[in-house]
Amino acid sequence: MNNDEIYKTLVIDDTHYETRWTRKFAERKSYVPPDARKLVAVIPGVIKGIYVKAGQRVRRGDALVVLEAMKMRNDLASPHDGVIKAIHVTVGQMVAKGGLILELE
Repeated sequence: MNNDEIYKTLVIDDTHYETRWTRKFAERKSYVPPDARKLVAVIPGVIKGIYVKAGQRVRRGDALVVLEAMKMRNDLASPHDGVIKAIHVTVGQMVAKGGLILELE
């Protein structure tokens, strides 16, 4: 082991752990929970259909858009009741994994 390694003591559930503290760990991005008001693509694909318009009221489970990925059609449903704030895609558009599709209010 190198003499320049840094060790820290972490306390988890009243148990003390001594661990190596790496620069990679210290500079990591903090976890940010997903925003329930934003619908994002969970897989890359092509938008094949849009069932809603901006300003339209939707209920939980209503179909919003069709995302085709690997020759499979995926109907993306509303995660909760709300109003469509904005639609960020068009039919035929390629969407990357994590790409914003639409926003709910």
